[in-house]
Amino acid sequence: MRINLTGDWLLSYRPQQSQWVAPDEADFANMPAVTAVVPGNVELDLMRAGILPDLAVGNNIYRLREFETYEWWYRKRFTAPAVPTGHRAQIVFEGLDCLAHVWLNGVLVGEGTNALVPQRFDVTTALREGENELVVRIRSAVLEGRERVPAPLESALPCGFESLAVRKPPHCYGWDIMPRAVSAGIWRVVYVQFLPPTRWRSVYWATTAMDPSRRSAVLFVDWDFITDVHTIDDWQVRLRLTRDGKTAHESLHPVFHTHGRARLHVQGVDLWYPRGYGDPVLYDATVELLDERGRVLDTHHCRIGIRTVELKRTDITTPEEPGEFVFVVNGVKVFAKGTNWVPLDAFHSRDLQHLHRAIEMLIDLNCNMVRCWGGNVYESEDFFNLCDQHGIMVWQDFALACAIYPGDIIPAIRTEAEEVVHRLRNHPSLVLWCGNNEIDHTYLWSGQGVDPNTDRISREVLAEVVRRLDPFRPYLPSSPFVSEEVMRRGGDPNLSPEQHLWGPRDDFKGPFYTRSLAHFVSEIGYHGCPDRRTLEQFLEPDYLWHWQDNEQWLTHATRPLPRMTDFNYRIPLMASQIAVLFDTIPDNLDDFILASQISQAEALKFFIERWRQRKWRTTGILWWNLRDGWPIISDAIVDYYFRKKLAYEYVKRVQTDVCAMLSEPEGDSHTLIVVNDTLLPADGEIEVIDIDSGNQLITAAYHVEPNDRAVIGSVAKVRRPAMWLIRWRDETGRTFLNHYLVGERPFNLEQYRQWLKHLQIPADIGSVAKIDT
Repeated sequence: MRINLTGDWLLSYRPQQSQWVAPDEADFANMPAVTAVVPGNVELDLMRAGILPDLAVGNNIYRLREFETYEWWYRKRFTAPAVPTGHRAQIVFEGLDCLAHVWLNGVLVGEGTNALVPQRFDVTTALREGENELVVRIRSAVLEGRERVPAPLESALPCGFESLAVRKPPHCYGWDIMPRAVSAGIWRVVYVQFLPPTRWRSVYWATTAMDPSRRSAVLFVDWDFITDVHTIDDWQVRLRLTRDGKTAHESLHPVFHTHGRARLHVQGVDLWYPRGYGDPVLYDATVELLDERGRVLDTHHCRIGIRTVELKRTDITTPEEPGEFVFVVNGVKVFAKGTNWVPLDAFHSRDLQHLHRAIEMLIDLNCNMVRCWGGNVYESEDFFNLCDQHGIMVWQDFALACAIYPGDIIPAIRTEAEEVVHRLRNHPSLVLWCGNNEIDHTYLWSGQGVDPNTDRISREVLAEVVRRLDPFRPYLPSSPFVSEEVMRRGGDPNLSPEQHLWGPRDDFKGPFYTRSLAHFVSEIGYHGCPDRRTLEQFLEPDYLWHWQDNEQWLTHATRPLPRMTDFNYRIPLMASQIAVLFDTIPDNLDDFILASQISQAEALKFFIERWRQRKWRTTGILWWNLRDGWPIISDAIVDYYFRKKLAYEYVKRVQTDVCAMLSEPEGDSHTLIVVNDTLLPADGEIEVIDIDSGNQLITAAYHVEPNDRAVIGSVAKVRRPAMWLIRWRDETGRTFLNHYLVGERPFNLEQYRQWLKHLQIPADIGSVAKIDT
């Protein structure tokens, strides 16, 4: 039984008075107060009350700076029944941000210390039958962060040193993709629950072996329960697997201890596969605890996929030692196509409002993997359930990013990791635990000559938690991972098989990208200006144009604080990327937007095609990124308001399971390649047409073996700027379209605008919809 405590609360606030203040010392009569919505964030409550303006507009986000040192008091009255005999009462905050004391009926019942994982407090003796009052005081995370002195080895972004010992999402302190919003609030659901004396504490399902040809598998099931009953010798555990109402397995297992496990040899089952490689089959998995009379004492239910996963990787890649970094699911190498999953919103109480639309876009784009970036929160069960259902593999970073953290935070990290691994480990979509985002590189960037392999958090603490609690799923210490072998060879990160390809961010066909030895690219991106309607929505009219030295463009670039200029390069960089293609930078907003979106779209298209064309020398690409979590000017292909940039359509076309593409010229010709990312052979017909002349440059039949690539022919190189259409029809009659931008630069924006008329761009691509067709 649960008592739901979401909805309206009373929120009082003031500059923080001291570390410790009890409710009877708070003087609520002299504090301003507003109605708060839970789940929520205090900033959103102040906006609703008219105390703060719309934070998305102009430079308003900087208004939050004054509230960073406030304390926040949440109060709510609720009624409750008596605690059932033998039960424990527990209050659960699934998201409490962050440093909090919690009182129930004047009794201090617990202290919140981590915004990233649930906070649970026993309230058995404090809960009353009838009316209750719950009070939550949230202290300033910024003031807390100022109390400790970072050691010289520690590292953070310039505005993030106060974050090092506080377990909040790293992006809250300011990032190049998110504003500084050091939020507070009860940001996920909160409830009181009654726990029976006999109940499950843990159930873990894993696939340890499978034989697809025989439709058989070996499942490992591990369970643990708690009970106040002393004699349990006649109890049993019943395991059941069902699919579509049909039982695939059922077995009874005697209880000898409150902990037990079984290995199930199941027959006639179907496996879970990533998108493109097969169906993501799910089974309802039920574990029941039965007493000596066969009565069900407690039931654990989840949905599982029967599948194995491994990450085959080497510690190094060189021209002489090519190396490897590839995911293998059910014994099959999988080429990963997808994106980095960044915060859905700067204020995470709104995450669920955006989730389903974002997942629908992943499906529309045919992504088979997302990387949950380490600067974010840990996503909801809804997110993982949707990834399970749609065959989207999840690479999960622990919430550590671009910093060297202090050793005294290790106990908190260990507890957090245990909570997260317990919660997520039954999801088949989860294929990798990764220790952090770019912390290995942070050691290299710091210039202190410290080997990242000495990092205790990623090499010892998180590795041990994963090995202990989820031993059948791979673990990677960092992304990118700088191995001991890389360090022995001078610490060159370009020797790592998995890389983040940012570098100079200049010509997307330049040597930084084309000469990369990376097998797997887990970050790569290019700027694209959002739609005019979006700019008009978050910029004040006087700041809509020009892009140069524009304070509000810089704020939304994003500049965490007015005097922090580290990210001011991003707007000029976007302009220079336009000049890569068109030589000149447009002098009006609409052409600037279009040119920028073309530049981004062609770049991302090129990156994806280049990595797909060299399959299996290359094994995956996760571009940056799907959608903005705040109204900004960025690398995303969808803005905060869900308006798609041109890159969305280009990425969609080059991520089809079977895709035709032209290579860069080698000698006097371009190679026509078809890649097949399915487990069935691919057959069809293909043609390449010059848009300007209408001439057919090549026509051919194609056949590609399962999970392979094939060279179909070649097209002669030309020097004049041109665009070629690539059309193909598969054996079922479905038609597909791609294109290739050919010839020497610069291109003419007006000419490209005419070419776009032939590319069948959907009307929901705003910057292109205005083109007269």
